[in-house]
Amino acid sequence: MAVEYDLVVLGGGTGGYVAAIRASQLGMKVAVVEKAELGGTCLHKGCIPSKSLLRSAEVYRQTKNAKEYGITTSNVEIDFTRVQQRKSDIIGTLHQGVTALMKKGKIDVYQGFGRILGPSIFSPLPGTISVEYENGEENTMLVPKNVLLATGSSPRTLPGLNIDGTFVMSSDEALQMESLPESIIIIGGGVIGIEWASMLADFGVNVTVIEYLNQILPTEDTDIAREVEKQLKRKGVTFVKGAKVLAESLQKNNGVTIEAELGEEKQSFSADKILVSVGRQANTSNIGIENTDIEIEKGYIKTSKFYQTKESHIYAIGDVIGGMQLAHVASHEGIVAVEHMFGMDVEPINYNQIPACIYSNPEAASVGLTEKQAKEQGYDIKIGKFPFKAIGKALVHGETDGFVKIIMNKQNEDLLGVHMVGPHVTDMISEAGLAMVLDATPWEISQIVHPHPTLSEIMGEAALAVEGLQIHG
Repeated sequence: MAVEYDLVVLGGGTGGYVAAIRASQLGMKVAVVEKAELGGTCLHKGCIPSKSLLRSAEVYRQTKNAKEYGITTSNVEIDFTRVQQRKSDIIGTLHQGVTALMKKGKIDVYQGFGRILGPSIFSPLPGTISVEYENGEENTMLVPKNVLLATGSSPRTLPGLNIDGTFVMSSDEALQMESLPESIIIIGGGVIGIEWASMLADFGVNVTVIEYLNQILPTEDTDIAREVEKQLKRKGVTFVKGAKVLAESLQKNNGVTIEAELGEEKQSFSADKILVSVGRQANTSNIGIENTDIEIEKGYIKTSKFYQTKESHIYAIGDVIGGMQLAHVASHEGIVAVEHMFGMDVEPINYNQIPACIYSNPEAASVGLTEKQAKEQGYDIKIGKFPFKAIGKALVHGETDGFVKIIMNKQNEDLLGVHMVGPHVTDMISEAGLAMVLDATPWEISQIVHPHPTLSEIMGEAALAVEGLQIHG
């Protein structure tokens, strides 16, 4: 059976289903092929479930500390089964919402494994999608005018360090834990590793983070990374940096033991479990890339600034093309790709204007260049920095650690970057993102009358601080 479409999207994750909705809005006949469930990694194995667990950990931590707010509590305990059930309920609700959006847009959804075919009786060009079903049902052939590859990514591991789901886990397996371990080793101090370190420490787990580089959160501004590390150390998290994990040294016996090289010395680490968090790899295998002229570069699909591959009718977005590998980025890439294939006059995405967030406690968020990047690119910079401890609402919240840092180009007063660490900064970074899009100067940000008392007042103070004019500091 062959069915014709204007667009077939391979992958029903955040990037894929958003692209499908936009294509439907433009009048295209659209199909989405998803091997698992609509919503992809973000909804089922990433953004949403991890933030649900982080929220439960936050409530547990706050409840234990309730006496600081004049609230007496006793016998505060974790019901981890209920924690996991709440996570599943949230996923279920959002999954129903995505499914409803597909029906609303009259988008056909094929639950199966999609593979690109080369030129065939269906089409002289590569791009026919063969949908293979787990139940052995005969494959369906989808014949589209355009294809959008949004197959996402999977957790990466270290060579020789096999994920067994019991002693050695990726984030996928960790999200399904039925009980909390007493101790855990997290290999990798990037965003995912730090979010897990924060969450598990708040749940009372003894956490050790082993990082290959000499800075955790290596993509973040150095000041932000240092502050996150300092606050996590207060929770009891142990950090081992500049360490190369020796996968072959792994031993399992009622727990795990593994060695790492620190300079010329070796050190042994033991815990109940290991969480491997060393990045993600693009899902490009077995989807028929070899049947096309699509180029792979460093493991990722190579595209133009409008997400066209070397096959002009085949586009690719999201984690599978590398870049920022964030759900909101994939969504906007999908919209740009669809509008481009529709023939609209579209602007390429400026990735320097896209905020990135870390949902640990403390939260961190950033947009634009770090101080190091700005200096490496030759900018003469001025920096404004303002602490949360001088913000009234932060004292009310009982969270006064952290700061906002604004980086300005001294030559023309352009805003180069904004970096935040502290309470609710993942919700506040959008103001900085808008300022970047509108090419605002720090002075213009300072002219916004921020309501009092709010945490957002820190943006105005940090903007004033660039010229040393902050009011409360």
